[in-house]
Amino acid sequence: MTDAHTAGPLSHGAGAHSHGAGPFIAAIDQGTTSSRCIVFDRDGRIVSVDQKEHEQIFPKPGWVEHDAAEIWTNVQEVVAGAIAKAGITRDDIKAIGITNQRETTLLWDKNTGEPVHNAIVWQDTRTDALCKDLGRNVGQDRFRRETGLPLASYFAGPKARWLLDNVDGLDERAERGDILFGTMDSWVIWNLTGGVNGGVHVTDVTNASRTLLMNLHEMQWDERICASIGVPMQMLPEIRSSAEVYGEVKGGKLGDLLGGIPVASALGDQQAALFGQTCFSEGEAKSTYGTGTFMLMNTGDKVINSYSGLLTTVGYQIGDQDPVYALEGSIAVTGSLVQWMRDQMGLISTAAEIETLASSVEDNGGAYFVPAFSGLFAPYWRSDARGVLAGLTRYVTKAHLARAVLEATAWQTREITDAMTKDSGVELAALKVDGGMTSNNLLMQTLSDFLDAPVVRPMVAETTCLGAAYAAGLAVGFWPDTDALRANWRRAAEWTPRMDADKRDREYKSWLKAVERTMGWIEDEE
Repeated sequence: MTDAHTAGPLSHGAGAHSHGAGPFIAAIDQGTTSSRCIVFDRDGRIVSVDQKEHEQIFPKPGWVEHDAAEIWTNVQEVVAGAIAKAGITRDDIKAIGITNQRETTLLWDKNTGEPVHNAIVWQDTRTDALCKDLGRNVGQDRFRRETGLPLASYFAGPKARWLLDNVDGLDERAERGDILFGTMDSWVIWNLTGGVNGGVHVTDVTNASRTLLMNLHEMQWDERICASIGVPMQMLPEIRSSAEVYGEVKGGKLGDLLGGIPVASALGDQQAALFGQTCFSEGEAKSTYGTGTFMLMNTGDKVINSYSGLLTTVGYQIGDQDPVYALEGSIAVTGSLVQWMRDQMGLISTAAEIETLASSVEDNGGAYFVPAFSGLFAPYWRSDARGVLAGLTRYVTKAHLARAVLEATAWQTREITDAMTKDSGVELAALKVDGGMTSNNLLMQTLSDFLDAPVVRPMVAETTCLGAAYAAGLAVGFWPDTDALRANWRRAAEWTPRMDADKRDREYKSWLKAVERTMGWIEDEE
């Protein structure tokens, strides 16, 4: 964190005083490995943070589950913890916003509040065969026109269907109307607003757009698709905008602490980062660099169907304004390539060392590294591809390889931005970045050079939580409009292109040649 106002990730109460007396907005980030709560002030600065990990459950290879009851307990603890650390009371908090791991799927009993099974996590692949069946003779794109998504085990609808098929008697209970379906935003909101005592059963447009059940054009559940996938509509939450008051905190441990505070936003985590990065104009994009990379580009009021291997998704919707759409591209291997260089190859001993090593040479020495370790993701989607190191000569050193590793992340980002431009006709204006790898300055400069666009890193790196806070604050008038949020956005650093155009084109051509060499490596896949 580079923000001068936060000594470290936690300001322990003292921070609250240096920020003035409030008021504040709290944001809950229910993530894949942990849940946390961050309290923000009017300037979008962090006042306090509390965080708690939950168990990852792996019943079989390829299966991943979470205990939703444990998650709800943790959410209550981190909210109480963040408020205690900030040294504030409920009178200081104007609203609570929510952001969540996307696609993770839960069914629970509305009368008892008990989950009927562990939540099935987005990474889980148990619905692979079901998705192939659902494709019938059409294949992956059967529902793409309506939903913007390919039929894949990633999304929530087929996970719900799997639960109905595999938990005894669940089908009848669902038909009777006793069972509620939700992604994690719905579970948290239902419990926050009273649970079995009048809990509100809603989801927002961004999370609904990841179920394979929502029609992107109408922003409503698609009856025909729900019937095809086999999900009874009476289980589904009401679809609402990303920034409006869904209900008030009531009941449970938090009822005493925060009773009456409006619960006022929900956004899937990647969309929340787009919002927190204030990408409010068409052509603005953010890229989150972690283990892999997620890039989203605002496409305004247009639903753009991708012919280049991207997903069409809802970016956000503020109250009764028109929804804003986005194109999303994912790269499988970015940060994990650096880890591989460290752990499997032993060429560096810490991740940070890669920058020092790569900086010790002027260029890649002619070497290109395509990390297709588990096939290629967007824009190719080739599972027959495997990793390749190309262009090797005796001249190449480990420093050149380190450079090729960083360039791989930058070239893969370039391929996604090219796909976005091709699909949307919108040129990338600037790329706002967040995530762990953005501390690597050489990588950031390389990105700017390869994209031929400015790359900007913000002051507050916690863009996901910030996005949820911003949306909740807008809903209750804490911030007047998105212009006020833009004014809050402060850059910590910016990189501009310094590369000669001819050189860029020449090296991109070499990169694409290296990518071709990865394909068809696995002959006939079992």
